[in-house]
Amino acid sequence: MVVVPDLVSGINIVLCLIIVILGILIYTRKGEISALLIGIAFGLFAISHIYSILGLGTSWEGALITARICGYILIVAALYLVLTKGDQKSDD
Repeated sequence: MVVVPDLVSGINIVLCLIIVILGILIYTRKGEISALLIGIAFGLFAISHIYSILGLGTSWEGALITARICGYILIVAALYLVLTKGDQKSDD
């Protein structure tokens, strides 16, 4: 395993972890499932950045693609929940 120091990936990991923490905090304090889904998605993105820094990007390419696709699907689901929750409030 060869560690490839990459400033951009390092910054992305830090930002992803901040979003994970905020997503968990918002979920525990306000019960917003959409925030938790976004946090989980960015956790998957952080994992893919970690694999890239560790030099495992090429050997784990299928897993990285799957993790990122799952992350994007979670973001879409979270945004859909926010969208439909807004529609429910306007009906009341």
